[in-house]
Amino acid sequence: MKKTVFSITAFAISAAMLVGCGGAKKEGGKKGALSGSNAEKVYVAPGEHDEFYAFISGGFSGQLAVYGLPSGRLFKVIPIFSQDAEKAYGYNEETKPMLETSYGFVPWDDAHHPDLSQTKGEIDGRWCFINGNNTPRIARVDLKTFETAEILEIPNSAGNHSSSFVTENTEYVVAGTRFSVPVPQRDMPISEYKGNFKGALSFISVGNEGEMDLSFQILMPGFDYDLAHPGRGASHGWFFFTTYNSEEANSLLEVNASQNDKDFIAAINWKKAEEYIAAGKFTTVPAEYAHNVYSDRTHSATSTMKKEVRVLNPADCPGLVYFLPTPKSPHGCDVDPSGEYIVGNGKLSANLTVHSFTKMLDAIKNEKFDGEAYGIPILKFEDVLAGTVVQPGLGPLHTEFDDKGNAYTTFFISSEVVKWKLGTWEVLDRKPTYYSVGHLMIPGGNSQKPWGKYLVAMNKITKDRYLPTGPELCQSAQLYDISGDKMELLSDFPTIGEPHYAAACPADLIAPNQTKIYKLEDNQHPYVAKSEKETKVVREGNVVHVYMTMIRSHFAPDNIEGIKVGDKVYFHVTNLEQDYDVPHGFAMIGANNSELLIMPGQTETLFWEPKQVGVWPMYCTDFCSALHQEMQGYVRVSPAGSSTALSWSLDGE
Repeated sequence: MKKTVFSITAFAISAAMLVGCGGAKKEGGKKGALSGSNAEKVYVAPGEHDEFYAFISGGFSGQLAVYGLPSGRLFKVIPIFSQDAEKAYGYNEETKPMLETSYGFVPWDDAHHPDLSQTKGEIDGRWCFINGNNTPRIARVDLKTFETAEILEIPNSAGNHSSSFVTENTEYVVAGTRFSVPVPQRDMPISEYKGNFKGALSFISVGNEGEMDLSFQILMPGFDYDLAHPGRGASHGWFFFTTYNSEEANSLLEVNASQNDKDFIAAINWKKAEEYIAAGKFTTVPAEYAHNVYSDRTHSATSTMKKEVRVLNPADCPGLVYFLPTPKSPHGCDVDPSGEYIVGNGKLSANLTVHSFTKMLDAIKNEKFDGEAYGIPILKFEDVLAGTVVQPGLGPLHTEFDDKGNAYTTFFISSEVVKWKLGTWEVLDRKPTYYSVGHLMIPGGNSQKPWGKYLVAMNKITKDRYLPTGPELCQSAQLYDISGDKMELLSDFPTIGEPHYAAACPADLIAPNQTKIYKLEDNQHPYVAKSEKETKVVREGNVVHVYMTMIRSHFAPDNIEGIKVGDKVYFHVTNLEQDYDVPHGFAMIGANNSELLIMPGQTETLFWEPKQVGVWPMYCTDFCSALHQEMQGYVRVSPAGSSTALSWSLDGE
């Protein structure tokens, strides 16, 4: 065992040294990546727009970043699972419920895999889904507003990694557990892992308006479920998950989860699952999990705690799940646009293995099984093998597809993207990345209609690519032109947090549908003031509600007296503007909180507990007009028990 540990570690260190020491000279040198005509290919002139939106995960930032392609310009960071003081997400009273879970208020997560909604296998530009890996959750972003509209917690799961991938008509979003755990959770020895720990694969239905519901879970053997992709075309109705640790080890997985020659791709027939659900062949089990929804009408979120979930056991549901043997320790699980080929990227394999959906159906029909695992049939490797890409690189991770029948795979150890041909399995081209590439993304590459113009490689290490910024360097995304026979590195740009997966589509699918303002007449916030005449300050014991408005360039009211130390003050601030791109900010000195950033026609609430006597300023934080600096006011705070009357005014009234 010690010899094995040494060999794996030495191999990884050697590879990293080769990449880190010599890689920078492979391409560009002192000239850099943007040389000659390449700069022209990514240049977007002032006033012009990018061709594509790219949604790149923020990893440990818990956020989702929106970039333009080909420019690589950052347009917005969308707060999802983490508080964001810039936008008051998770700080204002309206969005705090978005971060509620069965564990309480959790203001962070590890966001890995965005995926875009589809109709008939093509990206439709309605919603972007993304997973929370740490506290298992799935979020839905409304692409009309580029705001988080919904978050659903996932019970019976731990390490929600193989998500949030969607079926070709957005019937389901999946959430697969990375870590198997006792289900239900209980106190038990970790040494009793094998046979007792389970992995839950969750299928979340998506309604016509995007609303999510945990439809059912499939309780799988105690493996680790790494990544997933849906079937499409002929394989629509199936979902494929890579698994590792079929050994069911619980310690030193670097060695103990690499003993078997093959691990599995789990093929899930979700249409068969629907039949079992309709026939009542499920068990309803207790499960506490939060469902958080934001309303554009009330400008507020609500959090509801769910209490149960329907569970299917594959051993009791013939035809529901099959295991496809695949080279050990697979990571990516990728399905080509036709739905015929399923690529399992075995990290420790010298070759790329491609499975055939047609052969899989034939093997199932003719019961070409090679045993079973916990009642799940294992298909014979040779009977489901479509082909092999021989020695394409070191450390394969992920594969995406273009619109010309080509596949592109990242190789972490050899730091490169390799292009190969579906069907012939011939390597066509390879290009270095800088360095240690993880995921890659082609716009629409996870659909029946890829736009095979650009490829984005998301790298884990940057080394000498950017100016140094202390011990930690930013991660890098690199843009390649894949429109020709040979890939061409065009540019690289830094990213927010650690990017994992990304999704992209043409801007024309999203940009025309943008919400520009919230109509004041539609505002149903319980504390809205739709005009200055409706502003007021109301005391209820030691709770004070301030109904405030803002418009260029003043607050109403802008002077408030009668607030006392120990009061709980809620500023309910409505932006009266009805003009596009005129937000206002609101900040209160001494508030243990963030600012508010309020869109036209929207209402948000800042909570403040004054702790000191005095006169304290409030002001607008978003430069809104030539008289922005004049957009300010005062709150007088008197001692607790003071007889100072509650009063408010505008312009000395």
